[in-house]
Amino acid sequence: MITSPALDRISPSQTTAMTDRATRLREDGVDVISLSVGEPDFATPPHVIQAAKTALDEGQTKYTPVGGTSRMKQAAALHFARDLGIEAPTANITVSAGGKQAIFHAIMATVGEGDEVIVPAPWWVSYPEIVKFAGASPIPLRTSAKNGFRFSAGELEAQIGPRTRWLMLNSPGNPTGAVYPREMLLAIGEVLRRHPRVLILSDDIYSPLIYTGAPHAAFAALCPDLAERVLTVSGVSKSHAMTGFRIGVAAGPAWLIQAMEKLQSHASGNPCSISQAAAIAAFEGTQDFLREWRERFRARRDLVVEAINAVPGLSTPVPDGAFYCMVDAAPLMTRFKDDAALAMHLLDHGVAIVPASAFGGRDGFRISFAADDARLREACARIAKALS
Repeated sequence: MITSPALDRISPSQTTAMTDRATRLREDGVDVISLSVGEPDFATPPHVIQAAKTALDEGQTKYTPVGGTSRMKQAAALHFARDLGIEAPTANITVSAGGKQAIFHAIMATVGEGDEVIVPAPWWVSYPEIVKFAGASPIPLRTSAKNGFRFSAGELEAQIGPRTRWLMLNSPGNPTGAVYPREMLLAIGEVLRRHPRVLILSDDIYSPLIYTGAPHAAFAALCPDLAERVLTVSGVSKSHAMTGFRIGVAAGPAWLIQAMEKLQSHASGNPCSISQAAAIAAFEGTQDFLREWRERFRARRDLVVEAINAVPGLSTPVPDGAFYCMVDAAPLMTRFKDDAALAMHLLDHGVAIVPASAFGGRDGFRISFAADDARLREACARIAKALS
């Protein structure tokens, strides 16, 4: 059996692997609480479901333009302007089968052998794998809990080299929940002005889920003079509990959008027509429910942080956004070969998490608190018992 060199450069997603393993165990009758997947547990809003049903009834089941319908791009433009402060014409917007596809196409369309992409660590599992598949090298930019899992402008500049092609930004971040405030993003912008070859990918998919009380700061909105180098990725998966609909949107310079759509025309063609109709309703309809969802996530965050920090040997900072806690288990690692072994130990005790090594970290694990309060309490109790 022979696979391509590009495929051999990457590893499977450990988040989906752990989630799939937990699902198989549950199907076999094992009581497992899965805190491994980044998926809101709330129901998709009714007006979004109705829009999908209406689209089916009206026969909207044919091909659409590769980068999305005109109406879908207009709805995405509304979202970028209203929610992120980014004014983008529809020619500068593309629609894909999830934000992950947009990121994949952007990297594949712009990097080659020998190029480098700066990826803050801990990172979302797919960032470095996409970079490696494209033939480039991911360059870790290490962050730590003591700095809120954020890098400084000076730390960024020290990592930029002659082969640097992209900087990955993710705020609020997966897996840490780190949020970059306005002042830090402005300082990062100052550094990038001195390096005109570097492109910026700003993954803002978790922008509605910030718990600091401050509005979301989007890099492209703060640094409009860098617009020709910034791609902002968003979508409906996290904000509207629409993970299965697979709709991502991206706004950036026309040359990059055209390159991404060129690749998409051969990779997948258009995003699902029914999902586009649902996403239009998501962006154009009421956003009032987000306030309640945000408060429920905030309460869950506080529940998990308190419970984890009460377990001897475990600690986690308070995340400012998203729905993840990055847990440090270094004091307990003398009992385990590595954090993958720790993850399997917790799975044996009925809780599925993802080891920190999946995110470029070590000696810990990520918890998703996108689950109801009762399951979170039980999961934390199982973790405490398993490590007692």
